[in-house]
This record gives sequence, C-alpha cells and structure tokens, in this order.
Amino acid sequence: MIMTDIIVAGIGQTVVGEHWDASLRTLALQAIQAATQDSGGLKPQVLYVGNMLASSLSRQAHLGALLADYAGLTGIEASTVEAGGASGGAALRQGYLAVSSGLADVALVVGVEKFTDVIGPDLEAALASQTDSDYESVHGMTLTSQAALLANRYIYENQIPAGGLANFPLTAHANGVGNKFAMYRRAIGLDVYTKAEPVCEPLNIYDIAPNADGAAALVLTRRELLPNGFPHPVVRLAASTIASDTFALAERGDMLWFGAAQASILQALQKAGFTLDQVDLFEYYDLFSIFAAMSLEAAGFAGRGKGWELARDGAIALTGQLPCATLGGLKARGNPGGATGVYQAVEATAQLRGQAGQNQIEGARLALIQCLGGPASIAVTHILETML
Repeated sequence: MIMTDIIVAGIGQTVVGEHWDASLRTLALQAIQAATQDSGGLKPQVLYVGNMLASSLSRQAHLGALLADYAGLTGIEASTVEAGGASGGAALRQGYLAVSSGLADVALVVGVEKFTDVIGPDLEAALASQTDSDYESVHGMTLTSQAALLANRYIYENQIPAGGLANFPLTAHANGVGNKFAMYRRAIGLDVYTKAEPVCEPLNIYDIAPNADGAAALVLTRRELLPNGFPHPVVRLAASTIASDTFALAERGDMLWFGAAQASILQALQKAGFTLDQVDLFEYYDLFSIFAAMSLEAAGFAGRGKGWELARDGAIALTGQLPCATLGGLKARGNPGGATGVYQAVEATAQLRGQAGQNQIEGARLALIQCLGGPASIAVTHILETML
C-alpha cells in the first residue's frame, strides 16, 4: 500500500499541430525543459517515454536513451513504453510506480509523437498496426473503419437519431478555443457538423480526432521532496491503474461495452478512496465521438446506450455537471498519438492548480483521466487531486 503522496511537481507541453520544422527529439526537449523549469529544477533519476509509432514513422527506436542524452540526463534509467494510444498513460504509470516504490525520488515522464514524418498510405498502415494484424488489418481494417462499424451498431441498438453524436465534437471545439496549445481553436455549430462530408459512415470529419505532432512532460516526486517555496497548488496523483480486454473487437462477447475502461476506473476509484460523484472533470479519450459516448457509459456516468445523452443535454460542457475534454480533448487539441495520456495529465493538473485560463472549472479538486489503446483493448486511468 502506498503511504506517501505522489505529486505532479512540473508540467510542460508543446502546441499540438503539424511541426514540419521540428524533429521528434526537439519537441520532446521543449516539453521536458518546460516541465523541469515548472518543477523548480528537480533532477530526475528515471525517464519514461510514452510513444506509439516512432519506429515506423520517425525510423527511431530506443527513445529512452536518445531523449535522456538529448536532454542532458545521460546516466539515468531511461526506457520507452508502448501501449498504442494509451502509451503516454502507461508511461505515467511507470513513473508513478517508480516514485511510490522508492526506486526514484524524482521521475520524468514525457509523451511524444511525430506523425508528419510520414504521410499517405504508409501513415495509415502504421496506424492500423494497433489492430490485430492477422485478422483485422490484413483485410484492410483501419481504426477509423472499425470505429464506424462500432458507431453504426451503437446507433442501431440504441435507436439514436441522426446527429446524435454531434455534441461531442461541438463541446470539444468550444473548449479548444481557450487552449493556446490546441491544434484547433475555433468553435463549430451544429450546421457545420451536419454539412460535413462523411469520412466513414456514420462518422464525418468532426467525429474523428486529427493526428498531430506534439510532446508533453511531467515531473513526479514525493511531497516531502518538493523544493522550498514551491509556487503551485499541490496536485497529488492519487491512483494509477491499467486493464486490458480481448484484443480483437470482433472476438469480444459484447462489442458495445468497453470492459477494460470500466475495470481500470473502478480500480482507480477504489484505490484512491473516491466515488464517481466526487469527480469534478473527466478527460476521456475522444479519438472518435463513439469512444467518448462509450467511455462515459463504461465509467458509470451514464447508463448503457445513454452516454450520448450527456453530450446532447450539455452535461459535459464546462458549465455542466461533468465537464469533459475541458481543454479540447483529442478532437480540438489534436491527437498526439502516444503522447495523449501525458497531455491529459498536464491539462488536468492545470485545471486543479487553477491555471486553465478561460476554461477554468471553478472549485475543481478531483480529476479523472483515461486513455485507450485501440478500441479499449487496453485502458489506463489516473485520478488527480488538489491537496489543501
């Protein structure tokens, strides 16, 4: 049992977008330097890198050693963690375990992805590697087509009206306006969503998060090791859990239920000693609108087939009962691949510190964040809490 408080001492991030003029290592260094400075100059003993596709897209493996060297941290323990779209969350869990176990006093976690190193069919092939290569991608299945099939079934089973998922991207884009690190900072209306051409029925371009370059970083330490005069409200990483499910979607007993997402959230709440009604904000994994709806249901915020109603009724807006994607989510901030889980933790920390600007949720003290690998084949959940 963990008997010490694990604190998010430093946060840093780059703008999410198309960084044609920056390399993967350069983006990572920018985030690392920002997080280190924010922590008051704490020196890490371990580095965990969350990345999904650098070996395929950037032709660069061995990121732990590369980034430790480039950041001037040669000699520390350093390794890469890969868990599909949940890579950043899995790397954060490794940092949490290292500090809580006493292996390290200070851990540095960085998530980084560089999608623009490859364009066209090669990028689609790399992304499809998150599906089952023997039984799914070999037949031309992509994550987008898979999500579209899932959405069609969800809409049919639950008799959802046309445009029933629209308020997920509308909420994300409204929140992205106030995030200076977001890829898209313009709100959209229902008319814009309705007129958008479909990408893969029933999903249109606004139902799919854009792949983008970016890096985010966190510095973790124990509370007693915070530097004197620490200038920020103290945010504790209260729980970290990970769960997996049947890998191939078609082989699950129930395709319309994210079992791993449910399991990891239940475990996190139990370990942290909280209940769902204490959660002030939820950063879900809205790679596709259908994922957002199903994540709300798996978490227990909505009944089966009712997750879309929370978006329709405004419950997930900044002023709603459960603010979600509070700084734009994957849809407006952009989808930085394996870095997503670290971005979520940075954004949640900013909210709990009271540093979210015009997107600030008044009185926010407890944040739930979750990232998914594939169609929730793996789910990583963290709970963050402001300490008074």
